[in-house]
Amino acid sequence: MSGAALLTENMSPARPFHIFGAAEPAYPLIISVPHAGRHYPDAIKRLARLPEARLRPLEDRYADALADGAFAAGVQGIVANTARAWIDLNRSENECDPGLVDLPSGILPVISAKVRGGLGLIPRRISIGGDIWHHRIEADDLNARISQYHRPYHQTLGAMLDRARTKFGVAILLDIHSMPKMHKTNGAPGAQLVVGDSFGRTSHDRFTGCAAVLAEQHGLITAINHPYAGGHVLQRHAQPQRGLHAIQIEIDRSLYLDTEQDQPAAGLERMSQFITTLAFALINEALEQPQAIAAE
Repeated sequence: MSGAALLTENMSPARPFHIFGAAEPAYPLIISVPHAGRHYPDAIKRLARLPEARLRPLEDRYADALADGAFAAGVQGIVANTARAWIDLNRSENECDPGLVDLPSGILPVISAKVRGGLGLIPRRISIGGDIWHHRIEADDLNARISQYHRPYHQTLGAMLDRARTKFGVAILLDIHSMPKMHKTNGAPGAQLVVGDSFGRTSHDRFTGCAAVLAEQHGLITAINHPYAGGHVLQRHAQPQRGLHAIQIEIDRSLYLDTEQDQPAAGLERMSQFITTLAFALINEALEQPQAIAAE
């Protein structure tokens, strides 16, 4: 990561996430990067049947670096440090596969499409490699992962958004992810960037439209909500009626990673500059008429 100002006192791998920016929000926008974690807890070595290198495709590899420029410019943000294979911060606490996880008594699992595909709160399998875990995840283990990683991330993010909304009358959550290269459909090239707002439920359309138009102006083939409309991060924190808006950005990894999809490549600088430009475009949009946006 860059030398952007940190609220955390260090960058210890033991920390579940890192916070960027000053204690007092300088802008009405908070960046979240929930799938960029590259730290694998020691316990995963004995619990997982796959080595760390085989789990990396679950990461939004170096998606945190896309936000470096915005963080350096003073935008607040929160970045996961712990790998998604251990726990997925973009799933709800009960979005679990009952075939893998022993849920605490009285908790009913939510069997979403992601869970059915093996990508629940605790990912069950990976497309190249198969099942991740040797054994079922016990309820105590699940509770520990939730209390140590999932809840603190969302509680911290929620508090950051509330402080920004209180100060500016409106706040925007920009949730950054990366995606595999999309193939052509009916002869048309696949999108390089997808803007998601849960089909209009998590953001005023002026913010969604701002992001999509800006991406197209930067030469990126852009789609809205297809095939990525946003997950738990948006659904949990967005409250447009209260002036809390949330959009998700999915960026084609081939635009900033090497051919192995493992290390940053020459395109990283361009995409980081785009995210910085996008952040301030959304900030300017919010500051134009914050009370009117909140009321709508």
